[in-house]
Amino acid sequence: MAQERAAQGGLPAAVVNGPRRSAPPTVSARPGAPTPLGARFRVGPDGVAGTNFALWAAGAEAVQLCLFDAGGRETRVRLTELTHEIWHGFVPGAMPGQRYGFRVDGRWDPWIGARWNPAKLLLDPYARAVDGEFGLPPETYGHVRDWPEQHVADTVRDDRDSAPFVPKGVVVHDDDDWSDDHRPKTPWADSVIYELHVRGFTKLHPGIPEDLRGTYAGLAHPAAIAHLVDLGVTAVELLPVHQFAHEDHLLRRGLKNYWGYNSIGYFAPHAAYAASGTTGQQVGEFKRMVRALHAAGIEVILDVVYNHTAEAGELGPTLSLKGIDNRGYYRLQDDARRYADYTGCGNTLHVVQPQVLRLITDSLRYWVTEMGVDGFRFDLAAALARSMHDVDMLSPFLAVIAQDPVLRRVKLIAEPWDIGSGGYQVGAFPPLWTEWNDRYRDAVRDFWRGALPDVRDLGYRLSGSSDLYAWGGRRPYASVNFVTAHDGFTLRDLVSYEGKHNEANGEGNRDGTNDNRAWNCGAEGATDDEGVQSLRRRQLRNLLTTLLLSTGVPMLVAGDELGRTQRGNNNAYCQDNEISWLDWSLLEEPGWRALYDLTSRLISLRHRHPVLRRRAFFSGHAHSADGLRDLAWFTARGEEMTEGDWYAPAPTLGMYLSGRDIPGRDERGDPILDDSFLAVLHAGAHPTDFVLPGLPWAASYEVVVDTSHEDQEAVTGLLHPAGTTVSVPARSVLLLRVIG
Repeated sequence: MAQERAAQGGLPAAVVNGPRRSAPPTVSARPGAPTPLGARFRVGPDGVAGTNFALWAAGAEAVQLCLFDAGGRETRVRLTELTHEIWHGFVPGAMPGQRYGFRVDGRWDPWIGARWNPAKLLLDPYARAVDGEFGLPPETYGHVRDWPEQHVADTVRDDRDSAPFVPKGVVVHDDDDWSDDHRPKTPWADSVIYELHVRGFTKLHPGIPEDLRGTYAGLAHPAAIAHLVDLGVTAVELLPVHQFAHEDHLLRRGLKNYWGYNSIGYFAPHAAYAASGTTGQQVGEFKRMVRALHAAGIEVILDVVYNHTAEAGELGPTLSLKGIDNRGYYRLQDDARRYADYTGCGNTLHVVQPQVLRLITDSLRYWVTEMGVDGFRFDLAAALARSMHDVDMLSPFLAVIAQDPVLRRVKLIAEPWDIGSGGYQVGAFPPLWTEWNDRYRDAVRDFWRGALPDVRDLGYRLSGSSDLYAWGGRRPYASVNFVTAHDGFTLRDLVSYEGKHNEANGEGNRDGTNDNRAWNCGAEGATDDEGVQSLRRRQLRNLLTTLLLSTGVPMLVAGDELGRTQRGNNNAYCQDNEISWLDWSLLEEPGWRALYDLTSRLISLRHRHPVLRRRAFFSGHAHSADGLRDLAWFTARGEEMTEGDWYAPAPTLGMYLSGRDIPGRDERGDPILDDSFLAVLHAGAHPTDFVLPGLPWAASYEVVVDTSHEDQEAVTGLLHPAGTTVSVPARSVLLLRVIG
């Protein structure tokens, strides 16, 4: 009968329950308060300790709070108070460590987007800790997952109890005032970002005790922090640490979501990364990690996924928001059974809705004020900036962030695209925001593999991308420059593979981008050819040097400074193993140790020289009588580039950065003066002669970096008179400091 009604478009009957269980005991709650949302432990006015529970569920007909003891036995509390669409109640005796969830009853009518099902235990969207993992058996689906006719499966309600199969929220008592914490508050222009995975960075580190590897405590360990400090980075950008779930298709293949871009709890640190426990201890462990990084002068930026959740589309599980108020939390199509999907993950949060916007901003403020983080990188940020359909830079989300007294002060990084129509928005986000600049990535990759038709685009990217960001008061540091990110080849794989090798993902190598802009230097993958190996290491030095000399904010990916490889996998999102984990033994190999030393040297150079981290765009004009400009470009002939030179194919580009004309003043109000530099980038397959510009540009030049050499100590300090011709080896960068 259920199948018959589904096919006719009517309301189907529920499936028959499994074995009947005795009804759980029930207790009553006091009225409590509608704010704050979530579970908050407190002592009532009569001196009785307990927890206030509050849940926004606008269209629900009834809400039950479900409490679980250590043995998994359930006690239900009917919430009878309803204020402004928020169901609430105070439960005396509910103490920190209490595990809980909600059951929400209402209409089952998928054709209008109504998917209430009280048989499903739901995670509190405001839960501050989560105990357990989502395994996604059939019972966790609001509909009959394995219904024979899959095209109508989402319309057939599943009345089996999901409580034994899903994690529970945990009541957390938080009275930490952060009075002993000192945020680094690194200016944007001085920042060097290091993207890392909490588990992958620490899992194989020999200096971290085994019981702490893969955890927040492991990242807080002195051995982990020493690497970050020695390298010189100013901020870590953590891949998602919000509680997330694994997708069903991965679990069926024996894999897990390693990256974590599948959030389900926006207030809870992912429990699997905790060494100390998962009944609230993960919160304190995360805070101690933040404090340890702050004490070392390192900021903490979170990669956050507010564009979609782990509940996927209409055939996905019912874990939280879908069962609380599906129509209120998600963007639905005109056919309300279906979800609007601007993310490629099955659903999109409806950020225009006030309660969704509140959920996101409450979460952001919580991580800043109570967890101590310093900023956020927003995954698929264009999806958050959509109004009803189109991306809108005056959207409610961006407007709220701009005026929020907490959030407007932290670092805000947009991944400025989504997969929907008009979703590519690089350069379009408003002031306060920085952006991942994929046009920088593509131009630098193409130059070093010899695929740029001319050097116009490269010139913009090296000098801060003024064509994208010089509007509305934005600055060069609006551009987060990167050559690699977690998504795609590692730096070593970028010069070792031309095609992806994702067979381990179990998707027939169909996943992952085909647009890698990679060059394998003459052999695909691992090779014993010493010439190919040497060329690859040189290309790595070229890419890292280019990145760290460019104007803007550089972002490194953890392990690129060590020569980490993923064996050609450019989409290792499901590889929680040695493919993704950092191999720290690489530091023991002379060639990779030299790469690390060069990276550290370049970052140190950047910190010492303000001309490499400008706070304003170059003008390109002369500011003194001798005609010396703040930025000048030279051909290999030692002549300033003409308009025609920009349009001609050229494997060689000279970039002159003047330290005399840096806008702004220092903290004492004095002019900022620095050395001047000439960088010669040569991507040609053969050596080239380069004429060093003479006066007024320089009297002579001192070698600072020469990427044609593995050992920089052997070449630094060499002097070349201005006007002379130097031979620049094939595929190399020569950085020269101006003398006189």
